[in-house]
Amino acid sequence: MLMNNEGEYGKYIIQELNNPNTGTPEFQAMYNRFAKRILWIDGNMVPGAFQMNTAWYKKVPERDPIFDEHAHDSDELIGFFSSDPENPYDLGAELEVTINGEKHLINKSSLIFVPANMPHMPLRILKVDRPIFHFSVVTNPEYGGEAYK
Repeated sequence: MLMNNEGEYGKYIIQELNNPNTGTPEFQAMYNRFAKRILWIDGNMVPGAFQMNTAWYKKVPERDPIFDEHAHDSDELIGFFSSDPENPYDLGAELEVTINGEKHLINKSSLIFVPANMPHMPLRILKVDRPIFHFSVVTNPEYGGEAYK
């Protein structure tokens, strides 16, 4: 048995952050004050892979909204999850997510499917009582950085 990412196919197992450094240096510094990126994968890291980002959102950021409205030329899946295993649907936070102009208050663990070319965001993080696990998957091999401005 091979350990972790050893062997011929270990290259498909990502266990360390290869930070994509998306956005301006100012955006990156601000992001790092409220969030902790865990792992990132895309076609640059693993040929053939699509893009996925994972992070903990730890507090309300000083910038509001954190991400502005944008769209992608491929589908996106966005997730926000509770960090309380005893109450997995209680997000312990309040977010405002806009999908094609329609605002939604999110206070439960959620998966959000955004079809290609649909405007989405801004994202406002209104309240954080405990860390939120966040991920996003864009089905392109690279993320164009539309949200990181």
